[in-house]
Amino acid sequence: MKKSITIIITFLFFTFSFAQNNFGNPEVDPIHIQKTYTDWSAYQSKNIMLSRDFVALDPNSKEISKESFLNLLANRNYIPIRLKSEDSTYYYKLFLIQQNSDTSIKATINQIGFDAHKNFEMEGTQFPKFSFKDLNGNLVSNESMKGKIIVIKCWYIHCTPCIKEFPQVNKLADEYKDRKDILFISLAEDAREKLKVFLAKRPLAYSVIPNMKVYMNESLQLNSFPTHFILNKEGIIAKVLPNFESLEVALEKESKL
Repeated sequence: MKKSITIIITFLFFTFSFAQNNFGNPEVDPIHIQKTYTDWSAYQSKNIMLSRDFVALDPNSKEISKESFLNLLANRNYIPIRLKSEDSTYYYKLFLIQQNSDTSIKATINQIGFDAHKNFEMEGTQFPKFSFKDLNGNLVSNESMKGKIIVIKCWYIHCTPCIKEFPQVNKLADEYKDRKDILFISLAEDAREKLKVFLAKRPLAYSVIPNMKVYMNESLQLNSFPTHFILNKEGIIAKVLPNFESLEVALEKESKL
């Protein structure tokens, strides 16, 4: 009788524990995905978005803060893998990098983790003050943007990933064109005349501000491009994002607040 009760209690414990977790197994084999840098890079670029909201899990499946998760990626020997889930929530878990894995995998993860941690620390802070004129001579400043959601794209002409996402960000701007409380601006490193020639062939549906290299380097301390910012209506940085895919998800969320 005592044995039967023990079995029932054990069964109920595991059933309860499973019910508390909406995540399951890794969506890819954590060891197999490390066999080549090409395999890992292809998976990471499509499935790991560290700028988005997600539930962070340590190697023992214990929930930790996003900040701790990113710090471990930046400084330790872990690889992030998304877990299968029963809902729309993203669950990322840390797995050890294998000793025989390509050393480029660890180096890349450390850099991605460092950049993501740096961006995360900027969220919730006031966007640095500025007052500049765009290519059409319009003044763009913290004051003129007050009370609006601001989407900012930081880029330069010779940045291939920056240009590659032009069609996507243009489409995004078009989708929100009737929202008078959402503005799209871009900060470009390049000089006014160079930008005018370039944008005549490859239009960008953002207000473009030239000669922003010093501002982006010193005030924003950017070291990777493109970088996107979403500012809330109080001028606070809501999100810092490395690509269009992350931007689209974050803007949809911010636009509904």
